[in-house]
Amino acid sequence: MPAKPAPKRRTAKIVRKTGETSIALELDLDGTGKYDVSTGRVMLDHMMSQLARHAAFDMKLKASVQMDPDGHHLVEDVAIAFGQALNQALGDKKGIARMANASVPLDEALATVALDISGRGYSFFEANFTAHEVGDLITDLVRHFFETLAREGKMNIHAQVVRGVNDHHKVECLFKSLARSLGAATRLDPRFAGVTPSTKGMLEK
Repeated sequence: MPAKPAPKRRTAKIVRKTGETSIALELDLDGTGKYDVSTGRVMLDHMMSQLARHAAFDMKLKASVQMDPDGHHLVEDVAIAFGQALNQALGDKKGIARMANASVPLDEALATVALDISGRGYSFFEANFTAHEVGDLITDLVRHFFETLAREGKMNIHAQVVRGVNDHHKVECLFKSLARSLGAATRLDPRFAGVTPSTKGMLEK
């Protein structure tokens, strides 16, 4: 009996160049959490690596900046590229779990993320940071990352820091919760193989 062909891997490659940044991102949703990330910002590298590892995505991300004094353009464009890569790799979204949530602690901090890969971009974000920056990342840009990702990835993302004192812990909990939720929501469910996860019979691309 002939062996079944290996399922097609869900991958995407995004190249984005503007007058402010240059982004090259390769994504494999059916990976094992391997990553090669270099954005020029240590904290952003750390968070994008957490995303890949804990979602079990394989990711290569290279970014450089031409004009970006505070990191705003870099964070926004990385989120744009990541969201577009997710949407591209998911294709028609048939067979995916679609909805997922995760809560992740880190010492005294706890964050939760619930998401729905619905084809509609919407973000709710609730977190209080006491510091202006965590490492070399402005804390207000964390909200901007989540909002941009929701829009470009065409998904609902509800993210909340439930408790915490250390701002680094809060940010890391948020990204790990996002990673676990994305990993679960994008997984193929064999019970729904080839089926669009919606009673409408389709999801917006």
